[in-house]
Amino acid sequence: MDHTAHNDSSAPKATAPWRRPWGAALLMVVLIAAFFVLREHWGHIAGSWPYLLLLACPVMHLFHRHGGHGPRTEKE
Repeated sequence: MDHTAHNDSSAPKATAPWRRPWGAALLMVVLIAAFFVLREHWGHIAGSWPYLLLLACPVMHLFHRHGGHGPRTEKE
């Protein structure tokens, strides 16, 4: 039986999309578009900050449950 590790260096390595030329160009276009949208609509967005902050609390409680809490024990 052959138990040697197969190291195929000819296989293409997976790279992050933003490290490729088209991915970097797409990321730049998205960032520029986001800048101009925020710039044009800043008055609407700035008026919503208190509501977005209040909305962030329940959203964090919904999505931040990753098992960090252990079972509670009663102290006598």
